[in-house]
Amino acid sequence: MSKSDRLFRLLHLIRGLTPPVTAARLSAAMEVSERTIYRDIETLRVAGARIEGAAGVGYTMTEDPALPPQTFSQIEIEALVLGLSEVQSRGDATLADAAADALVKITATLTQRQQRQAAHAINLVHRFYVPETPDVDMSVVREAAWAEEAIDIVYIDLNDRETTRRIYPLGLAYLDYAVVLLAWCTKRRDFRQFNATRICAVTRTTESFRPRRVPLLREYVAVLRTRVRPSDATSAG
Repeated sequence: MSKSDRLFRLLHLIRGLTPPVTAARLSAAMEVSERTIYRDIETLRVAGARIEGAAGVGYTMTEDPALPPQTFSQIEIEALVLGLSEVQSRGDATLADAAADALVKITATLTQRQQRQAAHAINLVHRFYVPETPDVDMSVVREAAWAEEAIDIVYIDLNDRETTRRIYPLGLAYLDYAVVLLAWCTKRRDFRQFNATRICAVTRTTESFRPRRVPLLREYVAVLRTRVRPSDATSAG
């Protein structure tokens, strides 16, 4: 890890962990020595970060000039906390971690009063039923969609038949019962929905479908809206 990446990570930890954060805790999280933590904190202070505390006591971020000030109403704060908590509940591990990190960064830009409101939000997320988590790395799917790059998937249909096909990933839909990959199937030459839990393997390719993702997704969403009930996401043929 480069020094700049390490300093960014250290700032993030001091913002997010319950203050005061001891050097020992930071050292364990960063997997570096406490001496390195002390040096990096001094570097951040010289750069303008308002980090209070000392060795043996712990550290607290009182102001972060690296981030622009944010002003939200209390109901907007509740909406942010609720929405990001829902992502942590429903998303795959990478997406859930990203939501947690985003909440830390947003909270760090708030006033102390608003930070307390975020920490004690009244809207909470709890699900007695959480859909199955996909076995494949959904980061591969997301990155391919961002890059507008075709992927090859191995898929198990409703008849438990294994098929291999090349698709253009257009978007991910988080339904009550499943995470659904909306795609253009090059084999069927048509739009298809794939239940993410039935995808056995994902491989990125070098085939680009840029700049077709947005027009294709817009067309597919229009098609779905004309249906009373979208076809079963596990029935991609």
